[in-house]
Amino acid sequence: MMWDSNQLPAYKQCAADFEKKNSDITIKITQSGWNDYWTAISTGFISGTAPDVFTDHLAKYPEFSKNGQLVDLAPLIMRDKVDTAAYTNGLYDNWGRDGKQFGLPKDWDTIGFVVNMEMAKKAGVSLADLQNMNWNPKDGGSFEKIVRKLSLDAAGNNANSASFDKKKVAVYGYQNPGAGGMMGQTEWGHFAVSNGFKYQDKPWDPKFYYDSPKLAETLDYLAGLPGKGVSASLENTKSLGADAMFVAKKVAIVPQGSWMITYFKDNAKFDTAWVPLPTGPTGSRATMFNGLADSIWVGSKVQPEAWKWVKYLGSADCQSVVAGYGVVFPAIKGMAEKAIAVQKSKGVDSSAFLTMAKSKTYLPPIADSGSEVDEVIKASIEAVLMNKSDATSALKAANAKANQLVKQ
Repeated sequence: MMWDSNQLPAYKQCAADFEKKNSDITIKITQSGWNDYWTAISTGFISGTAPDVFTDHLAKYPEFSKNGQLVDLAPLIMRDKVDTAAYTNGLYDNWGRDGKQFGLPKDWDTIGFVVNMEMAKKAGVSLADLQNMNWNPKDGGSFEKIVRKLSLDAAGNNANSASFDKKKVAVYGYQNPGAGGMMGQTEWGHFAVSNGFKYQDKPWDPKFYYDSPKLAETLDYLAGLPGKGVSASLENTKSLGADAMFVAKKVAIVPQGSWMITYFKDNAKFDTAWVPLPTGPTGSRATMFNGLADSIWVGSKVQPEAWKWVKYLGSADCQSVVAGYGVVFPAIKGMAEKAIAVQKSKGVDSSAFLTMAKSKTYLPPIADSGSEVDEVIKASIEAVLMNKSDATSALKAANAKANQLVKQ
């Protein structure tokens, strides 16, 4: 089972290739959207109908492994001498804990900005300007200067003009996608980490730093953008969605992950470009470096066959097929470059994501009680972005609650 419809054709091809080599095994792939997906997985665990193999996420697996729902792959990996050094650094280790291994890496992703280049050219903003932005929480740096140029009211005035009417905005320069929960992967993490914030000292560490002043000033900055008329309010964004706003030409720049390259290529009917994230006060760009893996449900009645399939999904044979579709960057070293070449042949330059992978990268926060922590952090960040609370006090209370949850 998987959630990303864009990747379905690649994995159907992997399944067909696998079945040719293993005529006694049939692979049935089910795809379901993100929210429905996790509901189906969780209820499947309880009802005994979960898929044998499923795409797993770093924000979800701590809970699944703690509840004994995942097969420990470590003995199988050792028995079959799987070359775990073939994976891009850090991806394999993310899925291990206390000598156990709960997934084989399938891909990795970083974050970039997708830009409406027609709007940029009209505003006199060059690709080089966009590729070399800097940001700070005091005045927004060159990032905010560009965002102001790209924000237009109904009369065509940009946000630098004294005549700009922020009550009648036709195009927003930038759109933060939302609150982002404990990860803030596309929403605020990249700004906050480039400003000096860190989530925790290391994966599984039972202490979070969401009360950091560096995160507070980042969120206060983002919360202030709608008031300047350069960004839509969180209420509006929640109903419309930042990606749909971009496609509808209501916004000029949105942050998104490399897994969305195909979506924008297929849906944005205008000239676009992917650019790296801005350099922050720390002197570097920053991005979450996330990676998915395939896990086996402990209740599977066909575990030997499920392992064969997971091993194949994690192999160069399958990941080379995935790279050939150019939808995501596979986990095995060198495959991302192949995917980028495929994307380039389709008219998309996605090298910004590789630039980000070579910048300051950080892991998603990994901890027990993740879903409860996520709810707590999300609620407090929403309050900040809706200007119902200042970031310092909201985050202080939320962080205390989060740390309590992890220690339970």
